[in-house]
Amino acid sequence: MHVFTAASVSGGLAFLSHFSTSDNTSQNALVTNPPTPSNFPCSLCHSCSNKRPAFLSALKVSVSSGSSTTTDDGVDQSLFTDDDRQARRSADWKAARAYHEKGLVYGGRIEGFNGGGLLIKFYSLVGFLPFPQLSPSHSCKEPHKSIQEIAKALTGSIISVKVIQADEENRKLIFSEKEASWSKFSPQLKVGDIFDAMVGSVEDYGAFVHLRFPDGLYHLTGLVHVSEVSWDLVQDVRDILAEGDEVRVKIVNIDRAKSRITLSIKQLEEDPLLETLDKVIPQDTSEDSDTLNASDHFTIEPLPGLDTIIEELLKEVGINGVKISRQGFEKRVVSQDLQLWLSNAPPTGDKYTLLARAGRQACTIKIQLTTSLDQDGIKKALQQVLERVP
Repeated sequence: MHVFTAASVSGGLAFLSHFSTSDNTSQNALVTNPPTPSNFPCSLCHSCSNKRPAFLSALKVSVSSGSSTTTDDGVDQSLFTDDDRQARRSADWKAARAYHEKGLVYGGRIEGFNGGGLLIKFYSLVGFLPFPQLSPSHSCKEPHKSIQEIAKALTGSIISVKVIQADEENRKLIFSEKEASWSKFSPQLKVGDIFDAMVGSVEDYGAFVHLRFPDGLYHLTGLVHVSEVSWDLVQDVRDILAEGDEVRVKIVNIDRAKSRITLSIKQLEEDPLLETLDKVIPQDTSEDSDTLNASDHFTIEPLPGLDTIIEELLKEVGINGVKISRQGFEKRVVSQDLQLWLSNAPPTGDKYTLLARAGRQACTIKIQLTTSLDQDGIKKALQQVLERVP
């Protein structure tokens, strides 16, 4: 497992004319070279012998493993003039905007909570972290506790957050722990990875599932779409999944720009179509037969729209022949609509296998090529056909 570390933030960012970060600063790290008290001019000094604002020398730095934290240790406000306080607030708002624009991670102390979220200290400012922006690690660690109980237990601790809104005019300073967790843990993910996970919320369109990392905590959340829950026809996701269920999931897509993970449960199970074709319909049956494995209860009929698709495929450059090879019936209905996809099996000579099904009926279709068209080329041709066919 990768361990991410970051340098500590020193100084106070009290006067932002001296605050700068490199354009190459890592999105995963905190500011590494902020100004120290000695960098600041003395024109605003009122109380110290070397003409330096008192609160600058009082700022305290603390460092924790894996992230850097900066805390204000309770400076005597009576040492400030109104101008000092205003200058500091203005500078800290500018710092907040810089953290937002650079995507930097800040170690924020939790000052308290209310009905909607946590109150986070950011230098002299106090911002807000809505409960939905908390990392799932807290609720998954103690699922029996309410969000209010979790918030109370977290008060006084320091968590890694990102600034997601810094609006000085409207006094809105909003944080997200989820975004900070994404920066730290998403680089460890790749498509095809398999995770133990816990179901969070269940919606009509799918279930949000929390991924458990090697440290035993649930840091990131992905979506299992209703179509990826089961090979069976799913009318209501709630009939299959409930909050708190432990499941295994496979990552099928990662949208790093939108911080989204797409997951699948059914892809870790055997596709009943392949089970049907490989076990119910013998592999050694002649591929020249168009009617195989018919039973007394079911009559094989052309799958709806398949004839039109085959005709259109034959018009594509590089495709010489398209023919149904095996047909049969599945043990259960997966979808009443026609479904098509290319088999992952390697081609046989110059032939690729296309799978099709609707209702309980399934078949394989052999696509013969005249050129060196590869699997991606066939997928592109199939996509173009499907766009033409109503």
